[in-house]
Amino acid sequence: MKAILCLLSIIPLAALAGGSNYGITPGAHPNLAGKVSEWPVPTPRFARDPAVAPDGSIYISVMSGNKVARFDPRAHAFKEWDLPSGHRPHGLLVDKQGMVWTTGNGNGTIGKLDPATGRMTEFKTPSGGGGPHTLVITDDQGTIWFTMQSGDKVASLDTKTGAIKEYPSSGGPYGLALDKAGNVWFCRMGDNKMGKLDPKTGQMSEVGMGRGSRPRRVATAPDGMLWVALYGNGKLAKLDPKAMKVVKEYQLPAGDAGPYAVTVDGGGMVWVNEINTDTVVRFDPKTEQMRVVQLPSNNVGIRKMVTDASGRLWYMGSHNGRLGVVE
Repeated sequence: MKAILCLLSIIPLAALAGGSNYGITPGAHPNLAGKVSEWPVPTPRFARDPAVAPDGSIYISVMSGNKVARFDPRAHAFKEWDLPSGHRPHGLLVDKQGMVWTTGNGNGTIGKLDPATGRMTEFKTPSGGGGPHTLVITDDQGTIWFTMQSGDKVASLDTKTGAIKEYPSSGGPYGLALDKAGNVWFCRMGDNKMGKLDPKTGQMSEVGMGRGSRPRRVATAPDGMLWVALYGNGKLAKLDPKAMKVVKEYQLPAGDAGPYAVTVDGGGMVWVNEINTDTVVRFDPKTEQMRVVQLPSNNVGIRKMVTDASGRLWYMGSHNGRLGVVE
């Protein structure tokens, strides 16, 4: 099933003073028309986080269904793989070789799925649990960083050896991103802070985001700035990782509507959703204007969005079981 809607509005903001780390360099789409298309996934049992593969296909983690699904944008067809019992994939990404890496939220592992053979290899976290949550990969593809929400940790996995190292933190580490210097930034949602880990030294530092802000996800822009979805107060925050401070906050159009997913395309345009109103917002940092896209479905439940090589925005509705694209 497909649905098409146009961008509804442009909201100017006062002028005051690609970004995914998921293996694929995001593109830019300067002439965005606002067309929205959706497709029901085969197993809508809390299908949640999408990721783009080198061939342009879209992979999806099906958490409660314990599967990984792949969508072919040309044929509009899905394929699924069953995962080891108890894995319960939360996040996923696809590396340059086409291997699919997943966070085994249910059994404390990181999974590596070879789509060609269907074989899954699991790498157990040292603590044996911790709720592996969201993951990113370094540019050289040598290290995967991931958060462990229930374990209050950030961890790294060596993609060649499978060795995992954990770093204690607090606040239920959630979304994460790598800055231009290779530092790991992660959302300490329960602490209303952004955490920073220097991989070279293991040293942790932090930036306060304000009482009740509840930072949920973060993305790195081409210019090096970090953009953070503040779930608790309905704002989008711009954070300078070098200066270690929030440069500016922007109130999103729907108010306190639960900003959740955030990503940045290759042209520096920031995308953030408002999960309680079924909208996504495209923000231009240069003009400080927002364009609002009303999604065609109700109770969508976007928890993750990614931009593909052509600049299209892909999202997965975990509540309504539909994969969507904005182009």
